[in-house]
Parts: sequence; structure tokens; C-alpha cells
Amino acid sequence: MARRVLILVEGTRSNGLLYVQAAQRLGLHPITLSVDPAQYDYLAAEGSEAIRVDTGNLDALIGECSRLRATNDIAGITGLAGDDESVSTTVGKLCRHFDLPGPDPASIEGCCDKFTQRQLLAEAGVPIPAYRVAVNATEVESFAAEIGLPVVVKPAVGSGSIGVRLCRNVDELAEHTSYLLGGKHIWRSSPRILVEEFAQGPQYCAAIMGNEVVCISALDFAPPPYFVYLGGTYPAPLTEHEHRRIADASLSCLRALGLDWGPTNVELRWTKRGPVVIEVNPRLGGGAQTVQAAHGIDLVTEHIKLVIGEEWNLHRRHSHVATERLLIPDRDGILDWIDGESRAAAIPGVVEAKLYIKPKTPIVRKGDYRDFIGYVLAASPSRARTNAIVQRAVDSIRWSITPFPTEQEQLATSHVSAPAQVPSGEG
Repeated sequence: MARRVLILVEGTRSNGLLYVQAAQRLGLHPITLSVDPAQYDYLAAEGSEAIRVDTGNLDALIGECSRLRATNDIAGITGLAGDDESVSTTVGKLCRHFDLPGPDPASIEGCCDKFTQRQLLAEAGVPIPAYRVAVNATEVESFAAEIGLPVVVKPAVGSGSIGVRLCRNVDELAEHTSYLLGGKHIWRSSPRILVEEFAQGPQYCAAIMGNEVVCISALDFAPPPYFVYLGGTYPAPLTEHEHRRIADASLSCLRALGLDWGPTNVELRWTKRGPVVIEVNPRLGGGAQTVQAAHGIDLVTEHIKLVIGEEWNLHRRHSHVATERLLIPDRDGILDWIDGESRAAAIPGVVEAKLYIKPKTPIVRKGDYRDFIGYVLAASPSRARTNAIVQRAVDSIRWSITPFPTEQEQLATSHVSAPAQVPSGEG
């Protein structure tokens, strides 16, 4: 009998293992297609099948899936977008080609382009920050003056806060524009930069499946100028009125963008004028385990059921408060040692404690999602108790980082005289 296969296009550190394990629990055989399967440690650890293929080449993917279909029953195709949001569009195109359940690739493509997304939301009357799109430094400077400093400056395509910065004055604006346009930022197409009004207020995220708001979380970020995600609490402490306003704004985004299939997460800030939409992502966010800890809803499993055409269930099984806290190093350098993972995991109420880094690893902070080196997740029936558990778990994990030598130190070392060489044949 042919195996029932779930094709996973690429993977991620946050959700990749969850998809592999959920597929196996549903009686499916997961196969990951990736440019470099070795980058996903969990594949080898789980003994999960992976095939090397150029996932940026739709024809190559169609060819590989056709080859697999000759001897397997492909139950569904989905993917996990890391840095490259185009994976979600590719998945939609593959699903269309093989007549499998999946998202509309045109809607996904429009959503992944932040400028197009902004245009569609503005046309539909969804509250968003004032914005302009620039292609050179002169336009960035001009649009920032129009909108008024401070402004958020970011690539029109990308994810995980890569290349995103709050520019509070003209010097920061010039510095970040130079960074984005000067060859240090990787562009997958011609450079386009969004210059946006800085919407101020607490930040929230609505996790949505289909047309149903599953949960609204409160997000926590490191201080500016970068937007480094520190963690989230599910559900957010909102009044009924605030919850309804955020849910309504989030669902209006889906209508404006033509997104009515599968998982979506909508990030908003609560400002003086109410909820303002910062970004819509046409995929499952990184907080799937936190939603499960809070409400007993396994979003990964329910997404896979949708992908393979089975009936899904978003019924809440319990109502706890769950918080995830990411571990972020406070300096660049070499990690000497790190410990406390098992100590943190043993604390009652901790759902998971995980470290992603080993001693002697060089750490170079980038000011985006790639900076985190581990996380702690805790849940309990009480918000105050969950906060206390998380703090205790975080405090039990310790590490030491030796900063990289300064230029002066390197210079001093290089000037230390070398030992005299003994001439050949003497001594």
C-alpha cells in the first residue's frame, strides 16, 4: 500500500519539528524538500526524510513532487517560511498544480509584498500607519520629512524584523538607509524601502485559522531602535471592547487581502485612535505551542488536517494564561558556557525550556528574530502565577560570553614580537 505523504517545503527552528511530529501522529509520512536539509537539526534527530531540491525553482519542485507521487499518495503540501516569505506563495502554486487544498497563491503573493499589502488595506479602509515606498536615499529622506520623525524604515519584502529599524533623527535615518542600500542587506529583488509612521502603543497579535480568531496575544519587544521579539502572553489582558475591536480589524484585513484559507497572524498596535494594523502574515506564527498551552488547541495539527482535506477542530479545551520568553544575549562574543535548561524545565508550570546554542559558538547580534538563543514557555490558570513561573525559569538559565577583542587589543596582540627563528643546521 502506498504511503500517505505530507510534503513540507523548507522548515523553521520554531515550528518545523512540530509539523514533522504532528504529521506522524496523523499517520502521515512527512518529507521535507529543502535547498539545504542539514540546516534543520530536527530532521536528523527525528530520522525524518528530506530531499535536497532548489525550493526557489517551481519547476524543480513540481518535478520532485511528481516523482514522489509515482510511488506515494501525496495527501497534502504545505511549507514553513523562515526568512523567505515566498515559500508560502510557492506552496499555493504547488497545491493548485496538484489539485490539493491550499491557499490562493495570488493573495499570498500580494500579502507578502508589504507595499502591496499596505495599498490593499488602505483601499479597504483598514487603519494602518502612514507610509511611502522609496527606491533611493533621496526618497527615503524626503518621505521621512513628509511623515515626520521618528519613522520605521524597513524592506518592502522580508520577515522576522530583518532590516527593520526605528530612525529617530536624520543621522539614524542616513545610517540605516546606507545599510539597506549599501550591499549589507540581502535583497531578493530590486530594493524597495518602506518608510512608515511609528505607531505607538502596546502590540498585539491575532492568531487566525480560516475566518476564526483563535487567540489574541500581547507581544513584548526589546527597546528601540530594533524590533527584537522577546515573547508573548496568551491571551492578552484585554477588555471585551478592546478584544472585539482588534478581532474586527484583523478579520477586515483578511477580506481586504483575499485571505480566507489556513493560518494567518495579524500584528497590531493599540494607539490613540484604537487598533492600527502593522503587518499581516499569511502563515502560522511562532507561538503555536503557547496557544496550545493556553487553550489546548494544537494549531499545527489542525492546519495539517486542513491541508489534507480533513475536518478540523478549534474548540478550546481549557483556559490558562501562557507566556513564552525568548532568551536574548546582551553582548557579542564567544559563548563560554550555558546551562540550566533541565533545571528550568523541571520547575512546575514550565511547559518547555529549550536552548539552541552550544558553548564556543560566536554570537553576533543582528537586531532581529535571529538573535534568540533559546526560550522558556510556562502556563497556569493565573496570570500572576504564570509570570512568576516564567521569571523563575529564566533566572535559572545562565551563560557567560567573552566579548570579541577590540581593535586596540587585536593591534596590541599583533605587535607582540615573534620568537627568534633558529637558523637551519645550528643549535
